[in-house]
Amino acid sequence: MAFDSFRDFLARLERAGELRRVAQPLATELEITEMADREMKKPGGGQALLVEKPTVNGQVSPFPLAINTLGSYRRMAISLGVNSIDEAAAELGSLVKAKPPTSLSEVVKLLGTALDLRHAKPKHVKNGPCKDVVHKYDAPATRAEPWPKAPDILNAGQASPVAQLSTKPEARPNARPTLLDLPIQQCWPLDGGRFITLPCVVTKDPDTGERNVGMYRMQVYDDRSAGMHWQLQKVGARHGRRYYETGTRMPVAVFLGGDPVFTFCATAPLPDGMDEFLLAGYLRKKSVELVRCETSDLEVPANADIVIEGYVDPKEPLREEGPFGDHTGYYSLPDLYPVFHVTAITHRKDAIYPATIVGVPPMEDFYIGSASVKLFLPVIKMTFPELVDIALPAEGVFHNLVFVSIKKTYPMQAYKIMHGLWGMGQMMFTKYIVVVDDDVDVHNTSEVLFRLCANTEPQRDAIFTKGPADVLDHATTELAVSTKMGIDATRKLPGEGHKRGWPPLIRMDDGIRRKIAELLRH
Repeated sequence: MAFDSFRDFLARLERAGELRRVAQPLATELEITEMADREMKKPGGGQALLVEKPTVNGQVSPFPLAINTLGSYRRMAISLGVNSIDEAAAELGSLVKAKPPTSLSEVVKLLGTALDLRHAKPKHVKNGPCKDVVHKYDAPATRAEPWPKAPDILNAGQASPVAQLSTKPEARPNARPTLLDLPIQQCWPLDGGRFITLPCVVTKDPDTGERNVGMYRMQVYDDRSAGMHWQLQKVGARHGRRYYETGTRMPVAVFLGGDPVFTFCATAPLPDGMDEFLLAGYLRKKSVELVRCETSDLEVPANADIVIEGYVDPKEPLREEGPFGDHTGYYSLPDLYPVFHVTAITHRKDAIYPATIVGVPPMEDFYIGSASVKLFLPVIKMTFPELVDIALPAEGVFHNLVFVSIKKTYPMQAYKIMHGLWGMGQMMFTKYIVVVDDDVDVHNTSEVLFRLCANTEPQRDAIFTKGPADVLDHATTELAVSTKMGIDATRKLPGEGHKRGWPPLIRMDDGIRRKIAELLRH
């Protein structure tokens, strides 16, 4: 199911009992975070929240704010137009496993798949709702004050003051909408400022023209500039390096809202060079309509709610960004990143500002990450046919901890899986991989920990290696470099160093279980 707008998606959530409206004014400075955090911590992720009157420095923003919209398994399924994520994964699995037809029925089935795929390719249109309101800027904003210094969170005795951005009319004589008109949050007390938390950032490789849509937080510096937090391993950063090598100004477009599938695809672990809008078209079963930006050749979804156009200047020094209360559950420390300058802001007349927060798990990002794993599991199985299931526990904040179950048939197979996963995309950031047998439910952390403790001898069954680390990981000795640990918690086979017999797991006879179950029903 394709949603024509973010508002349509919210209406669908409300009909399903998955959305709660907040009518009273709520401050973007910390208050929305507190309400959303309480909701996200509820069993199953609580409800989405539509804050109808978010305030910035006490003034009501013209844009309502929606948060936690993807923060449950059910809302994730609704966003993808399916009854469950497993259903979407099964569809993708049948596609990647498609074989040449050998009968008429298989021909018909393959034609059906081809009809679905025809929606994958984006469609180019001349205009769209994202351009209901258009404002361009001729020159960069000027600052009368030095850039604010980020708070010293390592030596902070108390919370830093809430970040204030001037929104008084005399400070903005042109009255055109700027970043200050958006209900951008200061999420946590020690954050270095206000952060756009769900930006879909569009860039292009200057050599190949390949497009990328990534999600990189953006700290607002003033009315028309923000930090662009693309980490060194991200595709956006790779595109940026080519512009820095040539000294050419880099066009960047940021869009918010529209069909919620865009947000999901911007976070999905796609292979480098694969267009996120192709995946979006396939998932929504309708081509993504793209419209050209006002001030660059980049294209954005025509039904987006808000579009912020701009550029990064390679000749400009990097500037300090952060700290930021991050998905690790800790504040990421300040560091230097490129500055994004706004050249235009366009938006729908009825635009709604989408937001999220990250912090101590579980949070909304847990459900987004879990959906990615489920959706792409059939693709991963093509490389690792012995793989049964993968889980990323909430406590591992996305990639720190991964549980994997396999159908083991030969010695050292668990280690093959560990090394293979560490070599796949963002799995390179995983610090701990635990491999268990195929009869273990990896989504049941208690069951995995039982096998981990029962089936391992620490020295024999653990392996250490080295690799890239998430730059947000404060525990690593060096930035972006870390050791990895893999643990083989499977049954041991001959040849794996276990000299004794392996005992069976205690299980009741199936006949007795059925008999007692029948007795208990009466």
